[in-house]
Amino acid sequence: MNDPSADLIAAQLRHTIDLLKAELVRSNAALTHYKELSEQRLMELEEARRDHEERLRRLQESATQFKVLAGLATGGGLLSLIALVRMLSGLP
Repeated sequence: MNDPSADLIAAQLRHTIDLLKAELVRSNAALTHYKELSEQRLMELEEARRDHEERLRRLQESATQFKVLAGLATGGGLLSLIALVRMLSGLP
């Protein structure tokens, strides 16, 4: 009592299920690849951010040191000028 049309429909359904399973496997593979790629990009961005912050810190430190040295040089020159004026004027 096997109906040929029922067997044909069952075979078509099995084939459709196989196609859907294959599509699911391809989708999972693509998703895994996308996830790995996104994680790699995120790690590279975080490393670039850390490097950028470090460079900014170093530049800020250099600018601060330069300002201090320039201030000391200017202040030292001013003190020398005051000492010279005192010496020339005979003040103690």
